[in-house]
Amino acid sequence: MKANTIPRGLMRSITVVVVLLATIGIVVAFRRALTLTGAIKTYVNPKFGTFDSTLAHPVLTFIHIIPGSLFMILAPLQFVPKIRLNYLWFHRLSGRVLVVLGLIIGITALVMSFKMAIGGANESVATVVFASIFLFSLIKSFYHIRRREVALHREWMIRMFAIGFAIATVRPIVGMFFAFSHLSPHEFFGIAFWLGFTIHLVAAEVWINYTRQNRL
Repeated sequence: MKANTIPRGLMRSITVVVVLLATIGIVVAFRRALTLTGAIKTYVNPKFGTFDSTLAHPVLTFIHIIPGSLFMILAPLQFVPKIRLNYLWFHRLSGRVLVVLGLIIGITALVMSFKMAIGGANESVATVVFASIFLFSLIKSFYHIRRREVALHREWMIRMFAIGFAIATVRPIVGMFFAFSHLSPHEFFGIAFWLGFTIHLVAAEVWINYTRQNRL
C-alpha cells in the first residue's frame, strides 16, 4: 500500500507546537528551581492558600524536574530525520540517555503522586495511570529497538514522548481553570491532569495510525 504524504504545513504546525510545549516545560521547571532555591518568591492568592506542595519536597522535585528539562530538549531530536541519517551516533547516544531520564521521570512521578498531589486522589490516580503508561512505553520502545524492530520502536517512542510532554499542556489548562472557574486547585488539578494527558495520548494514537505507512 502506498504511503500517504504528510503535508509540509502539518509538519511545520506540529514542530511549532512541540517547540512551544518544550519551552513551557523548561520555563516552568526553571521557575520552580528558582522558587525552591529561594531566588524568587511565589505569590500565593489568599483565596487558595498555600497549595504548592513542591516546596515541602525540594529534593524529590529537583530529581524530577532536572531530568524532565533535559527530556524536553533531547526527546524531540529523536524524531528529526536529518539527525537520524547524518548523526546516527548522536541519535543512539541521546536515545540511551533518554531511557535513563525517562526512568527517573516516571519513577519520581509515581512517588510524587502520593506525596505531592494538589488535586487529591483524582490527581494521584491520573498521575499513577499515565506515569505507568509512560514507563511501559519507554520499556517497550527500548525492547523493540534492541530487537531491531524499528517500526514498533517508533510507535512506542511516540506514546512515551506524547505523555512526557503532556505536563506542558496541563499548565495552560490549569491557568484556564484559575481564570474562568470558581473551583479551588484541590478541585480542578485532577481534572486538568486527566484532560492534558488524555489529549496527548489520543493525539499520539491518531498520529501513529496516520503515519504508520510513512515511518518518519
